[in-house]
Amino acid sequence: MTASVAAPADAAALRDIARLYESLTREISKVIVGQQSVVEQLVMALLSRGHCLLEGVPGLAKTLLISTLARVLHLSFKRIQFTPDLMPADITGTDILQDDPETGRRRFVFLHGPLFANMILADEINRTPPKTQAALLEAMQEHRVTAGGHTYPLPEPFFVLATQNPIEQEGTYPLPEAQLDRFMFHVRVDYPSRDEELAVMRQTTGPTRSEPATVLSAETILRAQELVRQLVVAEHVFQYAVDLVRATRPRQAGTPHFIGEWLTWGAGPRASQYLILAGKARAALHGRLHVTTADIQAVAPPVLRHRLVTTFHADAEGITTDAIIAKLLETISAPVAPDT
Repeated sequence: MTASVAAPADAAALRDIARLYESLTREISKVIVGQQSVVEQLVMALLSRGHCLLEGVPGLAKTLLISTLARVLHLSFKRIQFTPDLMPADITGTDILQDDPETGRRRFVFLHGPLFANMILADEINRTPPKTQAALLEAMQEHRVTAGGHTYPLPEPFFVLATQNPIEQEGTYPLPEAQLDRFMFHVRVDYPSRDEELAVMRQTTGPTRSEPATVLSAETILRAQELVRQLVVAEHVFQYAVDLVRATRPRQAGTPHFIGEWLTWGAGPRASQYLILAGKARAALHGRLHVTTADIQAVAPPVLRHRLVTTFHADAEGITTDAIIAKLLETISAPVAPDT
């Protein structure tokens, strides 16, 4: 497969993405302390038209981060608190019977649900039944909602960030692997460092708080999404991405021996696509017009960690998917770019 080279005008626009990203992170830092890696992953997913699953304990400012990102990007934002009694129509919308003042007749009118926004925070997605989860995931895949025999497009860009609590699992409905696969990234939100926590204390207990400025509009984001796909990907980078993904499959020929011991199932073809798209987005954020194997290595953990099913042996030994990915990156050698 041969990548198309960006035109000169597009090359200049692609370099602008890196400058805009610097402005974006500067504005977010007025509200959020640290979490640079999380912010980068969210922006990469947005530029790749993907969605994110965020996992972290309560109190790590996940909601504040997402709402701040929406303000900086000048996008409409809706938060949906997922509960056991939430129904699909509660998030997609429903038809209501309404009087027509001109004709005096009654007619059905579609009342838009909270999914009709650019950025959706699906808070604690694993606390709602599968049928409501499925309604959200259908909207994520198709970017539209069907109700009463009619199809309604969702606003673009459309970006879902779902959260789940890794501690409280009682009374939850974990997402099946097939539905997890719809998320581009599984982002881990960790505790802040000591210095960051001190900064949070000083910033949030003072008399005033800084307000971030808007950096990007929806139109600019849509243009950036198109530009990111124009980035150059060399053949050896394609080969490296597919080798990484195929090496996660226990019954695949040439798979490393530890994969058969630690994994029941590996990642599917969607992981290969997301590695390349995320690599393109990362290259653009760093001001480069081509994707490297280092980009693929950097995005491998959030792309792969929710697509690997560990064995009982791995669970008993406390071997996580992140540890397996790290060992895989050490085992699968990155090819050297050929001389041109």
